[in-house]
Amino acid sequence: MTKGRLEAFSDGVIAIIITIMVLELKVPHEATPEALIEIWPVFLSYILSFIYVGIYWTNHHHLYHAVHNISGGVLWANLHLLFWLSLTPFVTGWMGENHFAQVPVLAYGFVLLMCAVSFTILLRFLLAAQGPNSTLAKAVGRDWKGNISLLIYAVAIALGFVDPLISLGGYVTVAAIWFIPDKRIERVLPEKA
Repeated sequence: MTKGRLEAFSDGVIAIIITIMVLELKVPHEATPEALIEIWPVFLSYILSFIYVGIYWTNHHHLYHAVHNISGGVLWANLHLLFWLSLTPFVTGWMGENHFAQVPVLAYGFVLLMCAVSFTILLRFLLAAQGPNSTLAKAVGRDWKGNISLLIYAVAIALGFVDPLISLGGYVTVAAIWFIPDKRIERVLPEKA
């Protein structure tokens, strides 16, 4: 399989994930501000998840700009990432509909953690396929953003047993870390003519 085909498939799946999330937003039956206030948890959950899916899409895009070789392991690791991302609409809806109750917030965090784990696995397979002196290896380095994100997710989930709002704070923190575009790959790619 070519890199382009894998990217196109991944882009399609991610587009469907975003579409499913937005279709889960139910329009209020009343035309009042109070009706909108009633659905604020659903809308807030959607915004957070949209940001997360967007972060994964942009970082996936950057990764594949720096690779040339696709292995069978990369294909399966990519599918593994898409599997966990595909659960985002479910946990997003569950968390929002239940006004950030503990169990849905913990489930949401678990899916976010597994997305991060699967992205890390994909990165490792891509690094192995490219070699230790590749552009990707130079760009990623020690991957402090990825490692700190995994730690924050784990701590946020554990603290969610005390208060789910602490978990949400952790999830927002990781999104904020990644929301700022990651320039590591762009810095090492040769200039395009």
